[in-house]
Amino acid sequence: MANDASTVFDLVILGGGSGGYAAALRGAQLGLDVALIEKDKVGGTCLHKGCIPTKALLHAGEIADQARESAQFGVKATFEGIDIAGVHKYKDDVISGLYKGLQGLVASRKVTYIEGEGRLSSPTSVDVNGRRVQGRHVLLATGSVPKSLPGLEIDGNRIISSDHALVLDRVPKSAIVLGGGVIGVEFASAWKSFGTDVTVIEGLKHLVPVEDENSSKLLERAFRKRGIKFNLGTFFQKAEYTADGVKVTLADGKEFEAEVLLVAVGRGPVSQGLGYEEAGVAMDRGYVLVDEYMRTNVPTISAVGDLVPTLQLAHVGFAEGILVAERLAGLKVVPIDYDGVPRVTYCHPEVASVGITEAKAKEIYGADKVVALKYNLAGNGKSKILKTAGEIKLVQVKDGAVVGVHMVGDRMGEQVGEAQLVYNWEALPSEVAQLIHAHPTQNEALGEAHLALAGKPLHAHD
Repeated sequence: MANDASTVFDLVILGGGSGGYAAALRGAQLGLDVALIEKDKVGGTCLHKGCIPTKALLHAGEIADQARESAQFGVKATFEGIDIAGVHKYKDDVISGLYKGLQGLVASRKVTYIEGEGRLSSPTSVDVNGRRVQGRHVLLATGSVPKSLPGLEIDGNRIISSDHALVLDRVPKSAIVLGGGVIGVEFASAWKSFGTDVTVIEGLKHLVPVEDENSSKLLERAFRKRGIKFNLGTFFQKAEYTADGVKVTLADGKEFEAEVLLVAVGRGPVSQGLGYEEAGVAMDRGYVLVDEYMRTNVPTISAVGDLVPTLQLAHVGFAEGILVAERLAGLKVVPIDYDGVPRVTYCHPEVASVGITEAKAKEIYGADKVVALKYNLAGNGKSKILKTAGEIKLVQVKDGAVVGVHMVGDRMGEQVGEAQLVYNWEALPSEVAQLIHAHPTQNEALGEAHLALAGKPLHAHD
């Protein structure tokens, strides 16, 4: 292994996804000499196989639904079907533009970019392309890949992962989606908009089970109305090929058949065979363990993103990467409050939240200390114009701050920015109620909900 001892970087980053490239950009900005190693394309899962392409598919589905439903707005239009090649071109053009921009950013910050498959070779070095890259500090950011279940082989043919679904060359006539979390309901939503007959199978008792139960129930109601079928509360047992598709059997003996089975049971960390254990890095079920400052048990190694057991969100990766870069540059950093991270599921309707659920609040503060208020979007003018239904639910500690904001409805992801300020600044309902929200906007619904919680409802019943 060639060892170029003449160059010792301040920071060597293994993995160029959201967490890795954010650390590279911020570290270089702060004067660190940074090497970024990526085996595929900078941008990682989010840009190429996750956030961006899935949202492009969902938007294409939204356009299809609008074409079908245009008559209710007095617009005459004809829906002639999905040109899947055209959809992929649109999606890929979005990715390509962002990818070029990101490559330009990495180059402009003078980050040393090394394309190749790296492996941690010591607490201060990574081997890549026959070269040993030395660093005073190493950041592990190797991300995640789609998971499966024991005995269920993803073959890329009829049993597929989200990676395969993003490049599928046809709109399946029918699909079973195994997993009712974020990935599962987003693909179910997009496929339904494209015309697929969709059934979601979720072993837990609700769709998007980590969200507030009220949000889950609202989404389930909306999915029923859209004709998206789902089976809740029974776990998967087996899948087998039929003459022209796949048959899924559940633990209670129920059977479902479809053209394809999308396995959407989450994502697992990429950590095997990369030298982590050999370097003494503490692991748990494939995840790298870190403290609140993203430090591993090895002083010269940190880790961020999907590789560590925190929220698997691109914006969490950004924040963790920036935290590491700023810590190494000697700046004062504050640990991330993961409850304060906005979460959005981009199905139709959208589910957005920040803070804790009502159930969690009662567990922490006691049932008698928690107040919850629901504001129906039926009272919001812009939501009426858009013909979307849903609610905003606020969870408050009695006579105290709002500790949870849970929203269901089209475009609610665009409202979660103010919601995170409410939570993270520990705002009282009366303080938010003093702010004037533009009319008519959906953002106004947040203001109206806080007016109601402050005891002075406007467009809502007492």
